[in-house]
Amino acid sequence: MSGMNQKMRIWHRYLGFYLVGIMTVYAVSGTVLIFRRTDTFKQEKTYEKTLSPNLTEENLTKELSIKGLKIKDKKGDLLVFEEGIYNSFTGETTYTKKGYPWVLDKLINLHKATTNSPVYWLNIFFGASLLFFVISSFWMFLPNTDVFKKGLYFSLAGIIMTLVILFL
Repeated sequence: MSGMNQKMRIWHRYLGFYLVGIMTVYAVSGTVLIFRRTDTFKQEKTYEKTLSPNLTEENLTKELSIKGLKIKDKKGDLLVFEEGIYNSFTGETTYTKKGYPWVLDKLINLHKATTNSPVYWLNIFFGASLLFFVISSFWMFLPNTDVFKKGLYFSLAGIIMTLVILFL
């Protein structure tokens, strides 16, 4: 086995062991994110807050961080919306929100990190590591072996499947 093949195998092996934790995070959070438009894995929590009185619908939406908040009914000083009730005279508000349990929320926030997040570099490192795994896998077996040739067929099938999924 050539020196380059041996080095790639070693780097592939130890980087794989090193990334076991973060790969688990991305596997779990990625699977959970598939269901993000449903209530699967989410828990409902009730909140009681005192906000400023006489908030507009727009300001109420911002204060509560509820996307698409719409006032459904007005009963005196009470503004009723799907998630709860706001008393425009006293500012007392009771509402419910659905969210992920604490651990899942942490995993998902890491998965969706942007450059505004202090750990965005981890996503870049992980993406680069996955790209290395793709490339280094071709050094796992000698090119003249049956395993390598079969591996090329599986790689081609995977590329074709990916293209079909992307463009259909």
